[in-house]
Amino acid sequence: MAFKLRHSKKEPISEINVTPFVDVMLVLLIIFMVTAPLLTVGVQVDLPETSADTLPEETEPLTITINAKGEIFIQETKVKYEKIIAKILAVSNNRTNTRIYVRGDKTINYGRVLEIMGMLSGSGFTKVALISEPYKER
Repeated sequence: MAFKLRHSKKEPISEINVTPFVDVMLVLLIIFMVTAPLLTVGVQVDLPETSADTLPEETEPLTITINAKGEIFIQETKVKYEKIIAKILAVSNNRTNTRIYVRGDKTINYGRVLEIMGMLSGSGFTKVALISEPYKER
C-alpha cells in the first residue's frame, strides 16, 4: 500500500516569494546610482583633465575651490583672499599635516591657483595637491 501525503488547504505555504524584494532592491539601486554624483562638493567648477592617477584618501581632505569668477571657497563656504590661511588653520585645528585639495576652474589664471598653493605651503601646510578631471580621449 502506498501512502500519499495530502496537504490540507489550511496549512501555510512555506515558500518565500523574493520577487517583490528584488524589485525594491533594483529600484533603490537605481535611485542611489542617480543621486550619488550629486553628492560631490557643491561649488561648480569646470576642472581641467589629466591622465595622472588618483591619490588614496585616509581621511576627508579640505577643499579650496576657485570658480570661474575668481571667488574662493573653503569646502562650500565663500571666503575672502586675505582670510584663507586663518580660516584653514581654524578648520584644521592648527594641524599643518591636513590634506588640502585645490580645485581651480580651467578658465582662470593658473598663477592665481599657484599663488594660493604657495600661500598654503608658506604657512606650513605640507599636503597640498591639485584636483583635475580624468583625461577623456576625444
